[in-house]
Amino acid sequence: MCGIVGLFIKNKTMRDQLGALATPMFVCMGDRGPDSGGLAVFNEPTPESAQRWRINVFARNREYPWEPLIHGLRQTHPATDIVASSNHAILMTDQAPEIVARWLGEYDPMLIVLSTGRVMDLYKDTGHPRELAERYHFTDLRGTHCVGHTRMATESAVTPAHSHPFVAGNDFCLVHNGSLSNHNSLRRLLERRGIQFETDNDTEAVCRFLQWRMREGDTIEESLARGFEELDGFYTLLMGTPERLVLVRDAFACKPGIIADTPDYVAIGSEFRTLAHLPRIHEANLFEPVPEKIYSWTIA
Repeated sequence: MCGIVGLFIKNKTMRDQLGALATPMFVCMGDRGPDSGGLAVFNEPTPESAQRWRINVFARNREYPWEPLIHGLRQTHPATDIVASSNHAILMTDQAPEIVARWLGEYDPMLIVLSTGRVMDLYKDTGHPRELAERYHFTDLRGTHCVGHTRMATESAVTPAHSHPFVAGNDFCLVHNGSLSNHNSLRRLLERRGIQFETDNDTEAVCRFLQWRMREGDTIEESLARGFEELDGFYTLLMGTPERLVLVRDAFACKPGIIADTPDYVAIGSEFRTLAHLPRIHEANLFEPVPEKIYSWTIA
C-alpha cells in the first residue's frame, strides 16, 4: 500500500502556494506509506531556465558539509550556483549535467545525483513523510505542479534509491501505486537495448519502459497505450513533465485514486481525505479515474 499525490496549479497567482497546498496532501498519505517518500516539483519555465541545468544531489549524511563542495565546484565550474539544505542540494549550472556529475563522483563517490533537467527539482529519502516535509521545507516550494509518493515497501528494499518518484531522462518523473508481475522481463528487454537500471524496484522498470518508448519517438500517450499492452499487474501511475501532469490506471483499476478539478487547480490523491483541506474543494468536480483512460493537464 502506497500513497500518490499530485497538484497542478492552473491559476498563476496561486503558484507561490504550491508547496503550502501540497504538503498536507503528502503528509496525510504517510498513513498509506510511512517507510519513505518523495516529491518532484516543476518550476515555471523561464528564459533563464532554458539556458541552465538543475542538478539535484542527495547525501546520506544529513549534516553534509556543503561548503567545501561549493568551494571546489566553483573553482572548476565557476558559473555554478548551489542551494543546499540538510542532505539535499540543487546545483544550477550552464555545464552539461554529465560533466558536473563526473566531477561530483570524483569529489565524493557517496553523493547521488537524483535528477537533471531545466525545471524539475526532486526530493526523496527514507523516513515518515512528515519528517521529510519538515527537513526539506516543502511548504516553501513554488511551482506549476508537483508529483509525490509515500511508500510502504512490499517488493524491494527501503532506501532513498528505491523511493519514488523515479526519473528517466531530463525533467520526467513517475510514481506508482501497485505491483507489476513482469518487471523482470521488462528489465531484460530494456537492458538488451542498452538501458541501465539503478534498483530492482518494479516502478523503475515502468519508468524506463516509457523512457524507451519516448526515446523511440512515441508521444507519452502512445507510450502509455503501449504500456497497457505490455505492463502486467495493478497500477495507478502519475507522471510529471515540464508542461504536463498525466495519470492512468490499469484495466482493473484496483488501486484507488480520486481527482478534484477546479478552475484554480487539479488535485490528485489516493484518497479523498488528502484533498479535503484544499481551497473551495466543496465546489470541485470530484471523480474517480476510469480504467485505461489517459488523463492529462497542460500548462496554459
